[in-house]
Amino acid sequence: MSSSNLFKATVNEHLECLPKPIQSRLYEAPATCLSIYRLLPPLAKFYIMSMLFYEHPIALKDMSKWCKPTAKKIQFEALKRLRSLHLIEEHNKGSHLKLHQTFRKNFRDCLTGSQTSNAFGNLCTSPDKNHIDVKFLDMFASQKWESILHFMVGTELSVAPSKSVLSLLKSGGLMEGPGTSASNLKITNKGFQFLLQDVNVQIWTLLLQYLSLTQDLNMDPVDVLNFIFVLGCLELGKSYTVSSLSETQISMLADLKDYGLIYQNHNDKERFYPTRLATTLTSEAAALRTPSMALNQVVDTANSEATEEQMFSNTGGSIILETNFKIYAYTNSPLEIAILNLFVHLKTRFPNMVTGQITRESIRKALFNGITADQIIKFLESHAHSQMKQMAKENLDKKIEFDANNNINTATDNQQLSVGEFGSANSYHKLEVLPPTVVDQIKLWQLELDRIQTFEGYLFKDFSSQQEYDALRSYASELGVLLWSDKNRKKFFVTKDGMSQVADFANKNRGR
Repeated sequence: MSSSNLFKATVNEHLECLPKPIQSRLYEAPATCLSIYRLLPPLAKFYIMSMLFYEHPIALKDMSKWCKPTAKKIQFEALKRLRSLHLIEEHNKGSHLKLHQTFRKNFRDCLTGSQTSNAFGNLCTSPDKNHIDVKFLDMFASQKWESILHFMVGTELSVAPSKSVLSLLKSGGLMEGPGTSASNLKITNKGFQFLLQDVNVQIWTLLLQYLSLTQDLNMDPVDVLNFIFVLGCLELGKSYTVSSLSETQISMLADLKDYGLIYQNHNDKERFYPTRLATTLTSEAAALRTPSMALNQVVDTANSEATEEQMFSNTGGSIILETNFKIYAYTNSPLEIAILNLFVHLKTRFPNMVTGQITRESIRKALFNGITADQIIKFLESHAHSQMKQMAKENLDKKIEFDANNNINTATDNQQLSVGEFGSANSYHKLEVLPPTVVDQIKLWQLELDRIQTFEGYLFKDFSSQQEYDALRSYASELGVLLWSDKNRKKFFVTKDGMSQVADFANKNRGR
């Protein structure tokens, strides 16, 4: 799962678990409606926009016609997401669907500009004597977030994170130890996984934990969540007044400053600045590329005698991975090296580079710490050196060109190739930034530990005919909820979420 999809999954899981009255209260804020819309999958967004300006319920059978028959799985997931968030309401015994009234009104006002003046915060009209710019905000957010990550891996810091941050790390299971003293806390397996995630995922991990503690802090969870979504809609580099905030939201500013999401001058408590960590909370844009996350500082840029090759290296990632499992990382950051040490056996360290090797033991150590093979592969891909990405693109272009030429030659002989077939030559290949042998071996090392997997679901059996079995099994497969099937014994197993959909389809067929 990509990083952007991962942070969307965690946020949506939290929203789906909220009681319906809480969800309805959230939809009273236009900024929250916009943010939730951004988190939805594309087809769910399409359904919302199709129903947004239509006053009457829409027949479910008509909505099914908006998708191709092969897209039943995507449609199932989209409707499931909308139902779990109660964004759609059922009418006429479930045969018709309609948008949640409060959400429809406020989201429509948001799109047409009819929302209240303070729906997306109030800009400060008075001039700021401190002259805060985007560069300063990025540096401030980077330093705050870096200090948290440095603390987690045990780097000695002149100033430890605040007590609220330490308490959040411990309550979230990222660190453990007696009390909340900085010297007593140590990183956990969950914390190791946390370090390999994208910055957006890391921020949402802490924010969701913060939300779970709102009752203990005597804070309104709806107020807290609304303010987080408002921050995601604000403009970077602008200052906003605190006069339009509630007491709960004003009390949040100190904590959010500790996380690097907002900046507030201690001499001017009447305004605050959202940082890039906040403005990218609900967007596809990447948050700050801090050194610990991106590993993209190949050479110390302060070195004025850097060669042309080194300057070129700075434009991309810093990791080079060879087919013999050797790895080279152009970095001099202790935190970057500590992250690599999670799954690489490091051998040599130079002033601006470390070398090592991926081994069975180093990967197994990472697996025992809770890190998955997919996380390691995704991390290496996203932080690969720019020359590796360039070589991968060149190889992909050669494969596509080679297949296209073969298809043309075949078409010349058989005179059967259509224009559409010629255009699909690149559908058989994908961009391989990392050596395939290394990727496959990392996955195999994980399979050594995960030989048995368990799934929660339902077993369908005792069919009256082979035709009934085939029809229902095919439907479950199209939805993407089929986990196992046995044609000879006429049995198949589906996921827990897909059971109701498959059962409804079976009842309808029996009725016919």
